[in-house]
Amino acid sequence: MTPPLIGRVALVAGATRGAGRGIAVELGTAGATVYVTGRSTRTARSDLDRPETIEDTAELVTKAGGTGIAIRCDHTRPDDVAAVIERVRTDHGRLNLLVNDVWGGDPLTEWGTPFWQLDLAKVQALWERAVLTHLITSQHAVPLMLEHPGGLIVEVTDGDGAHYRGNLAYDLVKTAVNRLALAQAEELRAHGITTLAVTPGFLRSEAMLDGFGVSEANWRDAGERDPHFLASETPRYIGRVITALATDSHVERKSGQVLTSWDLAEEYNVYDLDGTRPHWGRHFTNNILNASA
Repeated sequence: MTPPLIGRVALVAGATRGAGRGIAVELGTAGATVYVTGRSTRTARSDLDRPETIEDTAELVTKAGGTGIAIRCDHTRPDDVAAVIERVRTDHGRLNLLVNDVWGGDPLTEWGTPFWQLDLAKVQALWERAVLTHLITSQHAVPLMLEHPGGLIVEVTDGDGAHYRGNLAYDLVKTAVNRLALAQAEELRAHGITTLAVTPGFLRSEAMLDGFGVSEANWRDAGERDPHFLASETPRYIGRVITALATDSHVERKSGQVLTSWDLAEEYNVYDLDGTRPHWGRHFTNNILNASA
């Protein structure tokens, strides 16, 4: 069977690790050419000081069956983003899928701090990294996408906006990403481009695994410290549902919506790497929301 995304060109902005890496690899599994961008390379780390690199991600994309292309890009810098899009235009003359997954906000989020005590410099930097980067990237990518209608823009978020995210600055930026999806959808619908947002559940990212002192091989051991971790999902799970969206011939019906990995997994019959189908929404309602009522 021919991979469904053969001939399609994607840009995953913020693909160094976590959801971005999972999405890029799954797009590669479907045969796509995937440009992976971020600030961490094999010669220079970002301020997050993590070992993952965009080159690693690109190699995983190619190994999965696609074509991975790594380009260092600081998405807060419009010139950097413009150079990436020009590279895509020169190489392929089109862009079919844009995934805005830039984050970089972990060191800026002051969990447990009331909003009146937040460091406003950190709030401003968080806004620039988590929201403006998405807008900057879309602004530069959309003109190329407009030349070939039928494209898809996915905003990767955290939560559907129904519940407070536990910190004002964090809640503000994640809710803003949801509104970015809605606003872009409204302006792009007439041009044949679909825009939507997707949230994962409890994401078992590299940093999360490190924080619990486990690996993907023994991640369930962390359930002794936090039982909710047993309902977590790998970054490949959201990658698989976004790949399903990219192959859905009627995806425009979802334009403007905030979707979840767990609902999309059920709709598209998608499973995580271990053959399970995590449903964070159900777990949250039954074990966190109802328990605190």
